[in-house]
Formats: sequence, structure tokens, C-alpha cells
Amino acid sequence: MKIIFLDEVTSTHTYLKELISSQGYSYPICITSKVQTDGIGSRGNSWVGKEGNLFFSFVMKKDELPKDLELQSASIFFSYILKLYLSSKGSNLWLKWPNDFYMGDKKIGGTITTVTKDLIYCGIGLNLVDVSDEYGKLDIKIDPKECLENYFDSLKKDLSWKDIFSLFKIEFQSSRKFTATINNEKVLLDNAILLEDGSIEINNVRVYSLR
Repeated sequence: MKIIFLDEVTSTHTYLKELISSQGYSYPICITSKVQTDGIGSRGNSWVGKEGNLFFSFVMKKDELPKDLELQSASIFFSYILKLYLSSKGSNLWLKWPNDFYMGDKKIGGTITTVTKDLIYCGIGLNLVDVSDEYGKLDIKIDPKECLENYFDSLKKDLSWKDIFSLFKIEFQSSRKFTATINNEKVLLDNAILLEDGSIEINNVRVYSLR
């Protein structure tokens, strides 16, 4: 994974897509920046990247993913691998379905995944410093460059969706006291059934995690 470090960008996700559009794809690339002024959050919301926080986007070919990974579960897969790395460093970070990073009961970041033809793009934002009373921050100190290098090393390992899902389905129990936005409505996850592909069944409707 080639990592490109920038001082400021409107959105790492947008910058990366424009780069690939103009130059084409030759190998996996990651864009990260000290400041992000108009990042893309879930459901089209803006996620402002304050200096000192971690935000990055990367692209890879779909056929570089584990063979048993359904594309709709990619956000969970990418997020949980980062969670595992941070846990190995002593963090109590946990992943709320489908792609939100939490410390206790406060959101501190999230993941967005999009697919274009044979490429998959993933953008991740994580608060390392205080942003507001509404959001929390990571409970350990990390070096962003070291974190990214270790994260991408983990992605190169022979991890399967089955490996990740076996861990995530245990952690999913923590999501039950929270809500998820489904069809623009906040729905409590207390009775949700987590299915093998990472989707959930709630109120007799199957909901997928890709976004």
C-alpha cells in the first residue's frame, strides 16, 4: 500500500477518487492528511477532520479481498481489523454495527465504503483529540503513520471474513442498546438478528451494512 501524506484536503475520499479517475489504478493507494475540511460521513453527512485526528482513504481491487467476504460486509471487515490493531495497543475501542467506532457510549469515528467497477474504496475517520462534547476520542496515544503502516500490514495477512465475523458477532451484543439509521429512521437494535454476511434482520427486513 502506497501512503500519500497531505497537509490539508477537503476530503481524502474525494481526493483519492479524483486521483484514480485521472491517473488510473496501478496498485493500492492510501491518502491521509493532517487536516480534512469537508470529509464524507455516513448518509452524506460531513465529517470535519480536526488537526491531530486520523482520517484516511484507500483503494484496492475487489479481487484482493478475502474470497469469502461479501462486498456488503466490507465496512465491517475493514473497521474491525483497525479495531483489533488498536485493541492490541491497549484501547477499549469497540465497533457498533455497522461501521461506527465507539468509546463507551460516545462515537469517535466511522467507516464508509464504496465500490466503483472493480475497485473498492474505504474511508476511515477516528478522533484522536477532543472535537466536541458530543463525540469522544481514542483512549490511547498512537502515531498515525505507525498506525497506518501496521493497519495495512494486517490487511495483507491471510484473514478471512469468517475469522473477523466470529469476533464481531460477540461484540455485536454491545450494539443492542443503540440505534442505527435505517431508511432515514433511527431504529433500536435490541431485537436485531445478526446474519452470517454481516447484515441484520430487524422488523422482518434485511438490512445490509455497506455504505
